[in-house]
Amino acid sequence: MERRVVGIAMNGVTGRMGYNQHLVRSILAIREQGGLAAGDQVLWPEPVLVGRNEDKLRAIATRHGLDRYTTSLDEALAQPDVQIYFDAQTTQLHEKAITSAIEAGKHVYAEKPLAERLDVARELAAAADRAGVRTGVVADKLFLPGLRKLRRLLDGGFFGRLLSVRGEFGYWVFEGDWQSAQRPSWNYRTEDGGGITLDMFCHWEYVLHNLFGRVRSVQALCATHIPERVDEQGSRYAATADDAAYGIFELDGGAIAQINSSWAVRVFRDELVEFQVDGTEGSAVAGLRRCRAQHRSATPKPVWNPDVANPLDFRAQWSEVPDNEDFDNGFKAQWELFLRHLYADGPWEFDFTSAARGVQLAELGLRSASEGRRLEVPQL
Repeated sequence: MERRVVGIAMNGVTGRMGYNQHLVRSILAIREQGGLAAGDQVLWPEPVLVGRNEDKLRAIATRHGLDRYTTSLDEALAQPDVQIYFDAQTTQLHEKAITSAIEAGKHVYAEKPLAERLDVARELAAAADRAGVRTGVVADKLFLPGLRKLRRLLDGGFFGRLLSVRGEFGYWVFEGDWQSAQRPSWNYRTEDGGGITLDMFCHWEYVLHNLFGRVRSVQALCATHIPERVDEQGSRYAATADDAAYGIFELDGGAIAQINSSWAVRVFRDELVEFQVDGTEGSAVAGLRRCRAQHRSATPKPVWNPDVANPLDFRAQWSEVPDNEDFDNGFKAQWELFLRHLYADGPWEFDFTSAARGVQLAELGLRSASEGRRLEVPQL
C-alpha cells in the first residue's frame, strides 16, 4: 500500500500528558508498528514538536531520533506537510493557538477541556466549521479496558432498565511540603485555569453521554479542601481552585448518576476510578482495567443484622468480565480513529461540539455549586 506522510504539529509535548500519552505511546507507537493502515494507504505520522522551551524540545527530539522542533507555532503551521495541529497545552492557551491552526487550514485535535468557557468552545467549533477543517477532542476514558468491557455489557442488554451510576474518582495529591505534589501547581489556581470541576466534569459528560444517556440536569457541590499548597519552587501559595466536586446528574431515560471527584481523598478501592452501574437485571463495577458483574439470578439476599458478624463475602459474589480482546493504549486507539476519520472517512463523534458539551457541564456545575441549586442542561 502507498505510504502517506502526515505532518502533525504537536504543541505541549514537554508536559507529562503530551509527552507520555500522545507523543510516545500514541504517535511514536504508531510509527514503531509500521504506520497505520487506512483504506488503501498506510499513514505515517511525522511529528513537529512545538513548545516554549527549546532546550526541552531538543532533548526530546534527540531522545527519540526526531529532527523537527520549534518554539514558533506559526513556523510549524507554515510547513507544507503539516496537516494536523495537536494541542496539549494548559487550557488557557488553547483558544489563541487553535484559532491560528484553524486559520491556517489545519485539522485540530486537542486535549480537554477545550476551553474555560462555553462561549469560547462554541466559537472554536463554529470557526472550524466555517474553515472546513475537522476537529477532535480527547475522550480517553471511553477507551479504557474497564469501560470497554462495561460497554459490552450495555450493548448486550445485560442491565435491563438502567437505574443508577455511581462514580468515585481521585486520590491524595500531596500538598508539596514534606512530599512533592503529583500534579502541577497551576491545577489549584483558578486564575491559571485550574480546578477539578473544569477538569473532570468534561470527562464525566462524554462518559455519561456515550454510555448511559445525555445529561439533563446537574446539581453540584464544589470544595477547596486544602486551602494552601507548595509550588514547584518550594513557595507556599493560596489554592484558589476547587480540589473536590460532588455531582448529581439526571440522565435521559430517568437514570441518576452520582460522581465524586477529589484530589483530597485516600484510595480504598481497587482502582483510581470506578463506576458502579445498577439496573433491574444486573449490576457491574468498572474501573480502569477491570470490570465485574452480578446478574439478577446470582444476586445474594443479605439481611440487616448488626448483632452478628456478616457471613457474606460480597466481593466474591461478583464475576469477572473477560477481556476477550487485546486492549491497546486508549490514547493511541483514539488517535488511530481520528487519523482514519481524516484520511479514510472513518466514523468519528468526538468533535469540538462534543467538547463544548463538556465545557457546558463544567460551567453549569460550578454555577450550581455557587447558587446552591439544581440546573437544567440545555441541549447543544
